[in-house]
Amino acid sequence: MTAPNELRLLPWSGPEGKPCYLSTDERSGYMSRLADNIEAVQLGTAAELLEEASETLSYRDVPLDELRHLAKELSGALRDVLRIATSRGHLLAVDGPRP
Repeated sequence: MTAPNELRLLPWSGPEGKPCYLSTDERSGYMSRLADNIEAVQLGTAAELLEEASETLSYRDVPLDELRHLAKELSGALRDVLRIATSRGHLLAVDGPRP
């Protein structure tokens, strides 16, 4: 059985927002590759949102509804990026740096 500190935190949530974990030593397995691909998409989305936020905030008269929508999207992206950072931090602690 895999120790809890060796589980990989996946980049999505389960029912009721609970974290999902992967127990495998196979980094080239289907679920590991799927998680890697989803993380890449999430990081790309976060980068795009950051650029959009910088551009939007440079305007003085941005409608409040637009700012609220942007804040909601940014908080979702930040949640995803934090989950990725947490997952990768746990992997580094268990395995050492990835090549």
